[in-house]
Amino acid sequence: MPKDNSIKSVLIIGSGPIIIGQACEFDYSGSQAARSLREEGIEVILINSNPATIMTDPMMADKVYLLPLTVESIEKILMENTIDAVLPTMGGQTALNLCMEADEVGIWKKYGVRLIGVDIAAIETAEDREKFRQLMVKIGIAVAPSRVANSFLEGKEFAQAIGFPLVIRPSFTLGGTGGGFVHGKEDLDAALERGLTASPIHEVLVEKAVLGWKEFELELLRDQADNVVIICTVENLDPMGVHTGDSITVAPAMTLSDTSFQDMRNKAILMMRSLGNFTGGCNVQFAQNPETEELIAVEINPRVSRSSALASKATGYPIAKIAAKLAIGYTLDELKNQITQTTSAYFEPALDYVIVKIPRWNFDKFKGANDTLGLQMKSVGEVMAIGRSFTEAIQKACQSLENEAIGLGYYGKSLMKNEDLTEYIKTPKWDRIFRIKDALMQGTTVKSIVQATGIDRWFVYQIQQICKIEKELAKYTIDTLPEELLREAKVNGFADVQIAKILHGDCSDEDVLNKRTALGIRRVYKMVDTCSAEFEAKTPYFYSTFEG
Repeated sequence: MPKDNSIKSVLIIGSGPIIIGQACEFDYSGSQAARSLREEGIEVILINSNPATIMTDPMMADKVYLLPLTVESIEKILMENTIDAVLPTMGGQTALNLCMEADEVGIWKKYGVRLIGVDIAAIETAEDREKFRQLMVKIGIAVAPSRVANSFLEGKEFAQAIGFPLVIRPSFTLGGTGGGFVHGKEDLDAALERGLTASPIHEVLVEKAVLGWKEFELELLRDQADNVVIICTVENLDPMGVHTGDSITVAPAMTLSDTSFQDMRNKAILMMRSLGNFTGGCNVQFAQNPETEELIAVEINPRVSRSSALASKATGYPIAKIAAKLAIGYTLDELKNQITQTTSAYFEPALDYVIVKIPRWNFDKFKGANDTLGLQMKSVGEVMAIGRSFTEAIQKACQSLENEAIGLGYYGKSLMKNEDLTEYIKTPKWDRIFRIKDALMQGTTVKSIVQATGIDRWFVYQIQQICKIEKELAKYTIDTLPEELLREAKVNGFADVQIAKILHGDCSDEDVLNKRTALGIRRVYKMVDTCSAEFEAKTPYFYSTFEG
């Protein structure tokens, strides 16, 4: 189907100020959407209360309104402009909630404005915990045992019926705000009060906690002809219990069996199709029992999300740009693949590299803040690294954190004793990945770390591989360092300065650089081409590696 020519002007709702849980990824999405619609000759009007973003640059839209994100501001814009449609899926949870508020007071109907990309029923189904649970039961997808409570007494009653440990999940909140775990009766009252207060509709889901299960996310796109593609499958290194925005994530998924992946894929597509009138980007989250591979649905977000921005960068597939075009009527097969510029957008990226995202926290700026990670997101940003292997990508990501880490390690810093480390890593904190490496360096077994953290043993074995190379490097000086070992270290993501600190004797990063340059060990640049070189890529988007 070609685009809907009746849509001459579109209002895009932005995400407002940068806050923990919703940051500049939505500026990226909103800016891409605005450019995409203007390419089609559509007038774009944008509302966002944040002047410190590229999205509110006058060149991004035909008209930019720097106004509070309220129903009153929306009505003012509709009175001043002839607007055919509103696109609320590019401004995160803030935009969806505002769209719902405007609908409740009849603003869209009053001014004859259509919702595109998503409809009210789809938002309600995805964001209202009870409606989501009922839909999953109806389409035959398992969810954790749960009940929706609209009052404190209801919550207490349901908690006793379901049993501990529990998760309290407020409806219509952002970044897990107001959510938390309840391990026993003594924590229940405070958790219920917090969740009910955080929810704008005074509603919480009281759910059985699946602590320790593995967590996966899928990024999907759907058009009005009901074509669905899966753009990216992301695996959380941390198990259930840590908000996905606070978890180290890896793409593509590393520890999924093919049968489990196909099952997850089919269920994600079924979930997206069951949402009704919905075209564009969508994020689906699953939990998987590591013992039995049983899958349960955690949630579905009918909008471009934080993970969508990551998936776009990870795959090179411009999710927000394509989602905006799908919202105005195009189908996936009618749109051009922006990477190859010869095939259609109706394809699923195949990656021949590994992406690692590590969140960035600033607990030192928030004195007295609890640095234990949980259901409520606490990170203030993230770094993303691309490598040919997990070991290379995670070391590159650690080098980018701006927290004095040099690769996966704090060299020269005091280490905890082995028994203290094993206890310390049981609690998810910002530095757990570094402490796991410290424990392995001191001889803790992979099995002990898996039992303490719930992290899949494959990831722990990969970190152990980094430790083995480091222990081998420590045996040599710069003069005696074998070429094969230096090459292996570089392929596995070790920085020159990191190697210099590990080597025996006096050595600088410049000495390492000179030695590897003389041996012809140089970085090469490979293209992010989304289709594993099956078709020639036309995008100048590269990453460095020492693979050769």
